[in-house]
Amino acid sequence: MARRDWRAGELNLLLFAIVLAVAALTSVSFLSDRMRLGLERDARNLIGADVVIVADTPLDAAFAERARADGLQLARTAAFPSMATVEQHGGNRDDAPARLASLKAVEPGYPLRGTLETTTDPATDGAPTRDTPAPGTVWVDRALLSTLNLKIGDALLLGTQRFTIDRVITREDDRGTGFMNFAPRVMLPMADLPATGLIGYGSRVTYRLLVAGETAAVARYRAWAEGEIDARKLRGVRLESLESGQPQLRQTLDRAERFLSLVALLAAMIAAVAIAMAARRYMQRHTDACAIYKCLGLRRRDILLGFAVEFLLVGLGAALLGVALGYASHYVLLLSLGDLMKISLPQPSLWPALSGLASGLVLLAGFAMPPLLALTRVAPLRVLRRDVGVPPVSAWLAYGLGLGAFTGLLLVAARDLKMGALTAGGFLAAMLIFAVLAAVLLTVLGRVLRGRRIPLGWRFALAVVERRRGITVLQTVALAIGLMALLLLGITRHDLVNAWRSATPADAPNRFIINIQPDQRAPLQAALQNAGLRDGILFPMIRGRLTHINDKAVDPDAYQEDRARRLVDREFNLSYGAELPAQNSIIAGRWFAADVPNVREASMEEGIATTLGVKLGDRLRFDIAGQMVEAPVTSLRKLDWSSMRVNFFVIFSPAAMQNMPETWITAFHLPPAQAALDNSLIHDYPNITIVNTELILRQVQAILDQVIAAVEFLFLFTLAAGIVVLYAALSGARDERRRDAGLLRALGASGALVRQIQVAEFLIVGGLAGLMAGSGALTIGWALANFVFEFPYHFNLWILPAGIAAGMLCAFAGGWPGLREVLRQPALATLREG
Repeated sequence: MARRDWRAGELNLLLFAIVLAVAALTSVSFLSDRMRLGLERDARNLIGADVVIVADTPLDAAFAERARADGLQLARTAAFPSMATVEQHGGNRDDAPARLASLKAVEPGYPLRGTLETTTDPATDGAPTRDTPAPGTVWVDRALLSTLNLKIGDALLLGTQRFTIDRVITREDDRGTGFMNFAPRVMLPMADLPATGLIGYGSRVTYRLLVAGETAAVARYRAWAEGEIDARKLRGVRLESLESGQPQLRQTLDRAERFLSLVALLAAMIAAVAIAMAARRYMQRHTDACAIYKCLGLRRRDILLGFAVEFLLVGLGAALLGVALGYASHYVLLLSLGDLMKISLPQPSLWPALSGLASGLVLLAGFAMPPLLALTRVAPLRVLRRDVGVPPVSAWLAYGLGLGAFTGLLLVAARDLKMGALTAGGFLAAMLIFAVLAAVLLTVLGRVLRGRRIPLGWRFALAVVERRRGITVLQTVALAIGLMALLLLGITRHDLVNAWRSATPADAPNRFIINIQPDQRAPLQAALQNAGLRDGILFPMIRGRLTHINDKAVDPDAYQEDRARRLVDREFNLSYGAELPAQNSIIAGRWFAADVPNVREASMEEGIATTLGVKLGDRLRFDIAGQMVEAPVTSLRKLDWSSMRVNFFVIFSPAAMQNMPETWITAFHLPPAQAALDNSLIHDYPNITIVNTELILRQVQAILDQVIAAVEFLFLFTLAAGIVVLYAALSGARDERRRDAGLLRALGASGALVRQIQVAEFLIVGGLAGLMAGSGALTIGWALANFVFEFPYHFNLWILPAGIAAGMLCAFAGGWPGLREVLRQPALATLREG
């Protein structure tokens, strides 16, 4: 049976659909498995030690003393963003080029684990080193040399200190993928850091204590450190260890993996529809053969076993091909995401291959076996009476079991319960909604056109559609799902990307200046105004940690959401002011009372208030450099985050922040013609940090482009699966159409009338499917824009006529070859073949 069906081409569609689904799922699975194994293997190297204690303020000396007492090795680092400036000789220092860099001060012995490679020739590869920069020297990335047109031996200014570029860093295992780590690295000795004058109040510095040694001693130290942090309620202090790997790297890779998994699931779901349609066509083609088997004495169990073995052979073969294709495809994904993973990856385990085989068999069992179960119930009378069909009732239970198994497969493949449940639920909901819509639209269309003067071919087509309502609905739903996937691909690639780009105004600020000291506020404001930058308003910024809400101590572990735990575990950037900032609007409560100047009040951004469970009237207490500030929340604000202006989660009334240590911050739009202002400001105020968001956004966009490239590659599987669905949906009723056409011609209908009837049927089915596909794509695009990407989305209503036209075109293209074949051969031959 398998050889005969293979030669006849009966299994091609089924085979291709399974291969696509398995390849899409296993390509992501192979990639994630190699990343997981690589992180587990190199976790110590990726954090530079066995255990790392991270803090946003200088760490208590007790942690280092305990490490020495336990006989462990240790080293300290401090990392923060700052400006690196070229030293000019004999020229105007105001024109000295400057670049935002990621500074890292290190002690001798760094790193305790992993590799640091450097070179004295930027054109050559680096070599491992156990040294650290000598006093008065720095090591830099190649990117900094090329950006500032520097070479080894040149001078570099960091704050008020001059350094000599001594080496180029070619590998730094523990660098991480944090936001500022995309800026070029500058590594300097820890002993030289105070002389730069860059560390002051308001500086965002990440301090790390690296610890390494014997396994047992490290375990004891880790247990002691965790107990110390918990007992002393140390906020902003955490441990990184072998088990945690590197959180920033894991988070970036996890997000990319979830995004890729979502696309793979979409391809698998569409392929499942193709499998169901292909199996249904297989059932129709083998109904007569099954009736003959029963007449020859075969029992239902034997027939079912024969078909099951055949499909098992097909499923295993297709799944193996899919696994091989997935393994080859994951190399493309790996190349696309290369800059996110800078370590060599081991070969994957057998788990992705085994899960791929299981996925193929689950898809086959869930969507191909139900038609076979119904096929084995065909009556032997079918041999004599062609009107005896296949009993449909028994297949519903099998379809239910298949959908349950497929939902479980999605949950496992998604590696995220929420995403898997939403994806599976959305898929099932779309199928049900499309089925109801198709039935309603067919009924409405029939009632509207019935009795009207329409061409004879259209009347016959409407009669055929109504007579085969169940088949037509199934065909329309399958066609709509395939088209929706293709239209959604177009929306995601074009409309959503354009909406994201247009969400930020053209004149949005592209420069942020932080670490402005109070005595620098007035002259720097004057410098901005003299340069014609009227939008450069300075805001006070005070760092404080939220300690209590309504006299209840804030405990990060009490929050369920990861984002809420991170927010309360770090220091907030607070501000104060008598006037409501621009781009802010009050949505609840009132702004500070101007006639009561000495009252302490607080205004909170609505999003963070919801995340932390804060309501109007709640009292917030912040620890600001050892001083406690408490005020009630009297208003909730809505912010325009896309404006790229300075925004704060919490703003206090001026009375609440008197005599508090503060720095100032500003944001403004700097035209390209005035780019030299950056260098002038850095020369006059060496301690400030100017963040060029154009460069940062380009760096972030480069990473996003890598993920998009990987997603677009996976979308090729989705595209292929969508095409398979279209073909399966259109070929599912090809035999019925051929019989109808043969019968009409035998009864005297002309070829032109038969052609008109079938073309009308193609247009009806394709038009309805295109309308539903366009509506579904618009709805999902809107949902992605509002709930995932969070930017305004403008509906492109041209998707609807484009979807209708695409549906008609696909239906016509798929049905026309069969129609031409019918019109070329005699009616008797068509009826015999049918």
